[in-house]
Amino acid sequence: MDEKIPQYFSHELSESERIALLKEAMTNKNIKKGLITYQNMQSILSFSPEYIDLEAGSKAYSQLMKRRKRKLAKHYTCVAVAYAASVCLLIAGTWTIATSYSSPSPDTEQVIAAGQQELYVPAGQHARITLSDGSTVWLNAGSTLKYPSIFGKERRVFLSGEAFFHVAGRMDSPFIVSTDSVDIRALGTQFNVYSYPQKQCLNVSLLEGSVKVYQPFAEEQGTILNPKQQVYYENGKFRLENGMDEDQLLWREGIFSFKKEHLNVIIKKLEWHYDVVILVKNPAILKYEYTGKFRQRDGVIEILRIIQKIHKFKIRKEENSNRIILY
Repeated sequence: MDEKIPQYFSHELSESERIALLKEAMTNKNIKKGLITYQNMQSILSFSPEYIDLEAGSKAYSQLMKRRKRKLAKHYTCVAVAYAASVCLLIAGTWTIATSYSSPSPDTEQVIAAGQQELYVPAGQHARITLSDGSTVWLNAGSTLKYPSIFGKERRVFLSGEAFFHVAGRMDSPFIVSTDSVDIRALGTQFNVYSYPQKQCLNVSLLEGSVKVYQPFAEEQGTILNPKQQVYYENGKFRLENGMDEDQLLWREGIFSFKKEHLNVIIKKLEWHYDVVILVKNPAILKYEYTGKFRQRDGVIEILRIIQKIHKFKIRKEENSNRIILY
């Protein structure tokens, strides 16, 4: 049955086989642990600078299972934990499956409840995860996604931060992203959500399909977006705009894109992404405009050095603190 776990996440099993595997996990601790291990492994391997595909993950998982059978499970578990710590990944939550459910039916999957998983992406990183329904989510630095191990009739996730969603189409099951202030409902589409708690404004940008953005208690008063539209939610009000700059979505590929941005705006983005403090001793340089693209993996100092070549200023990093000074 072990080989069915990677097949489950790659959607190679039929509905009846998926249900059978979940039922077995209720009584078989190895199957239950295997489901958790494989899903968490997908998240760990998704961290930048590069992603590892599902096929490679399946092979790695199969090898892990074989070694476990040879009584080396303890060793490899320690290795996995050490690797997770090295990339600062925090995956919280436990897998639980309901102890009671109705008889199988065409939509049996809705009666099986699973515990919440939580994926947190630290500063300077971004991650990609494939959910159980086949939807793909990219998470930006400082973001948290809470999601069920298995979706029921309703597909709902909770986001704090920024994420891009490529939702698998299921007409019978809407996909809902809940934030602190609004919900976003979609059936099958691609869109970006910017919703950091520390920021005053929430933004939803639609690339393909259609979504509805609304306050949870007033869905009928929500705003429907068409492709290349975006909506801002600020001070309890929606503001719809036509047109969007797709370069702003390049963060999924680990790229900053700036177009005629003043240095003070760029500094705020760098501080947020890398969790650093940048002090500017010469206010005049804040007025300079910059246009360009930068690889996030190059780091904040290298990005500032590239900008420094256009408009001259000096950079000093304080070794004993998390501060960078420009003057």
